[in-house]
Amino acid sequence: MTFLVPLPVVIPLLGAALTLMLARRPAIQRTVSLTALTATLAVSSMLLALTVTDGPQVVAVGGWPPPLGIVLIADKLAALMLVVSTAVTLCVLVYSIGQGSADGDEETPMSVYHPTYLALTAGVTNAFLSGDLFNLYVGFEILLVASYVLLTLGSTENRIRAGTTYVVVSLLSSVIFLSALGLVYGATGTLNMAQLAGRFDDLPDNLRLLLQGMLLLAFGIKAAVFPLGSWLPDSYPTAPAPVTAVFAGLLTKVGVYAIIRTETLLFPDGRIGDVLLVISLLTMVVGILGAVAQSDIKRLLSFTLISHIGYMLFGVALATEAGLSAAIFYIAHHITIQTTLFLAAGLVERRGGSTALERLGGLGKIAPVLAVLFFIPALNLAGIPPFSGYLGKLGLLQAGVEAASPLVWAVVAGGVLTSLLTLYAIGRVWNLAFWRKPHPEMPRDDADFDGGAMLPKLMVAPTIALVTFSVALTVVAGPLFAVTSEAAADLITRTPYIEAVFPDGAP
Repeated sequence: MTFLVPLPVVIPLLGAALTLMLARRPAIQRTVSLTALTATLAVSSMLLALTVTDGPQVVAVGGWPPPLGIVLIADKLAALMLVVSTAVTLCVLVYSIGQGSADGDEETPMSVYHPTYLALTAGVTNAFLSGDLFNLYVGFEILLVASYVLLTLGSTENRIRAGTTYVVVSLLSSVIFLSALGLVYGATGTLNMAQLAGRFDDLPDNLRLLLQGMLLLAFGIKAAVFPLGSWLPDSYPTAPAPVTAVFAGLLTKVGVYAIIRTETLLFPDGRIGDVLLVISLLTMVVGILGAVAQSDIKRLLSFTLISHIGYMLFGVALATEAGLSAAIFYIAHHITIQTTLFLAAGLVERRGGSTALERLGGLGKIAPVLAVLFFIPALNLAGIPPFSGYLGKLGLLQAGVEAASPLVWAVVAGGVLTSLLTLYAIGRVWNLAFWRKPHPEMPRDDADFDGGAMLPKLMVAPTIALVTFSVALTVVAGPLFAVTSEAAADLITRTPYIEAVFPDGAP
């Protein structure tokens, strides 16, 4: 069944090419995109089942054996990320189709949107499956090109400015990453990660520390960790709602995934664990303080996005099975929740005419379905029991308590404070946008209060699906934690990954 491994990359790429050729046939274009992502989700689900029962699945691209050729590897971590990310991208695609139809394609022009969106999906899946550092770099570059096009859809002044900032920062990250690749290859003679796992052990300590720092810097920019994430709140909110949602849900998590993969496989000694702990604490606290200060829902959610990256980094910094397991669970949770909240913010903007809190009010009465669609993921983000956000944070805090060092205790306290301030921030949004009386500038015509007119079904339905999916993560938390625990154990031992690529031992 290893033939399934490249399909999550191949299917979206073929779909992108086909939709590009069908630029003047929007109806067929939409069908191709939906079919491609549905097929990718099905394949990803089969890969997850295979990795749970049979271990990592490996394919040598072009038939070239490793380390001569590039390998794609689906282990439990990669397969889980594939399932969650593909499910999210499928729901966002349906949402964007609904918005495009309602807006006459003004916000998401279909001829450009679909091939670019599928290329973005291929970049994400390629990054998750890559067993080679250079192929990981290729995945990031596909993301960069596609995301710039999506970020500047509509060609407004704000979007061009935000897109330019995004590209400059991303190119800086890419240059650092590419420079690190050159040093890695010069020092070891390979970029295959399974082979590097053994060869890095023979490098001088100072050189290993330099390479580790360069890779962390490159991935930290992409993951928007403190102090490298100041670009994000100025870039994401300017894009159309579905683009912002998929960016918030996925792009930073690809950076976090790269950190997890390289830190556990290439640098298992945890020499800079204390540095990661400090960065995770600052990311949590500074990010959530930024969120509390915001008066716009999209910017507020952008800062909470940065803040909660700190929780994931905390699990990586602990370098324990419990910490990594909780971090992987939290990534799956956060991809779903953050995407859902940005989709709900798009519905708020459509119904209330703005996402500025001072111009909103009364949405709880005017649009009760929308209120529920915001309320549930908002509570989940804040970590209110029994939702998955609570379970993920509890797992991380318990792992921190088990480590029991003064610095870890400080991060645990910061995590609790961040959760409380997140609850305050989303409570403020609820009070101003949903609870108080409608703002005078909001639509006052009773005919405008018809949810069908203001909130197209194709925008509401995928949001409901993601809310349901987020609740389902709570229901299946036990089996999901079992999978993440096995994934964490494999990451720490490294043996399953290395032996899957080199059954006879790495050369």
